[in-house]
Amino acid sequence: MYQKGKTFSEIQIGDKASFTKTISETDVYLFAGISGDFNPLHVDEEYAKTTSFGTRIAHGGLAASLLAPVLGMKLPGLGTVALETSTKFRKPVYFGDTITCLVEVIEKVERIKAIRMKIVWSNQKGEVVSKGETLVIPPG
Repeated sequence: MYQKGKTFSEIQIGDKASFTKTISETDVYLFAGISGDFNPLHVDEEYAKTTSFGTRIAHGGLAASLLAPVLGMKLPGLGTVALETSTKFRKPVYFGDTITCLVEVIEKVERIKAIRMKIVWSNQKGEVVSKGETLVIPPG
């Protein structure tokens, strides 16, 4: 039923995978409920109008969470264990933005059979909204 992800030996430096999703108002409210972060910048339009953004923005963690389907379902895929992830937020994500999370293998750490990947989250305009790195152990 499920297909196990790529193993350490099957993965090559330069391998890439991505996931794309349009961020809806429902997504933001569901994320607020899951995370407990009801900051009015995310959930109150009247408040958000008074900020430098001029409107509500999505939680940074919501956009960052688009990494999960890439790692868990695509590269390396099913059976992957994440060890660490770093994220640098560069631009806000607005309701209705279509965000693509792209990973690229940049290093194979032989000693622990782990894979280091760079991550870029971009919007529909091609602007980088976040970037970072992750270290994962692929399935055995």
